[in-house]
Amino acid sequence: MNTRDQFTAIFESIDFEKIIDHPNILIAANFWDNERYCAARTCYRFMRALDDLIDNHKAEHSGISNDERENFTSDIRKWMAMLDRELNKSPFNNELGYTVERFRIPLWSLEAFAESMLYDVTHDGFATIDEFIEYSLGASVAPASIFVHLAGLKEKDGIYLDPPFDVRRTAEPCAMFSYFVHIIRDFRKDQHNNLSYFADDAMARHGLTRTAMSEMAHGAPLSAGFRAMMREYLSFADRYRLDTLKIMDEVCPKMEPRYRLSLEIIFELYQMVFERIDPEHGTFSTEELNPTPAETRERVRKVIARQ
Repeated sequence: MNTRDQFTAIFESIDFEKIIDHPNILIAANFWDNERYCAARTCYRFMRALDDLIDNHKAEHSGISNDERENFTSDIRKWMAMLDRELNKSPFNNELGYTVERFRIPLWSLEAFAESMLYDVTHDGFATIDEFIEYSLGASVAPASIFVHLAGLKEKDGIYLDPPFDVRRTAEPCAMFSYFVHIIRDFRKDQHNNLSYFADDAMARHGLTRTAMSEMAHGAPLSAGFRAMMREYLSFADRYRLDTLKIMDEVCPKMEPRYRLSLEIIFELYQMVFERIDPEHGTFSTEELNPTPAETRERVRKVIARQ
């Protein structure tokens, strides 16, 4: 069986209807060997537990009190402590410690993610786009770097060796592209959950307020200023999209076919959403911006056909 046939067989085994959480990551990682796939699931499950702890609270409350802030900060510190296998012997934490050690997961990525969670607890939104981009280095680039690291590992005699390229530099443009696309796509959903990822300075430039953003998310007409801001955010996404294409041309030849394919799938699935964003006439609804499982399946099929 040649490589494309192997990819096709894996593709046919994926139930696109059932992949709900982190769909792009899980679809792409399906093409890895099982050990790396399980390593990715372990890392993301651990990170998701902390992320959900904070986001779920924000969805149910209008803010975070000082006492709650102290409690969350303590929880995050404990989260980081669990990276040390000797501090906690529960099966799950031991599993994470083993995964970090076995797959040489860079600790900076987990630490950067934890710092972004601390930001969530201690800040109310983002004063500037630069502040949002800095936050994204932990919230988006760090988890993406784990994916790129696992995809780029070399294996020799059962031992994993570090990727032959700079993981953070490789992951950053695609992570930022996907994150800008993500916050545009989920504008209404996030507002309904008391979450906002649009910077105050960007809103002010376009005559918007947080109250106005919430009202539009809940059904008020989309203003000209809102559409102008979305054009601005889409231009950020496009810049990172072009940078992603350049870095993929550089690193993909250094990767094994199945792992190269996984990066191409991740990129294509976010590009599919990017292509649906229409600042001029779009409604920015969930139905408008989220591809159906059938559309996602067809896009992945086309990526495989190019191999």
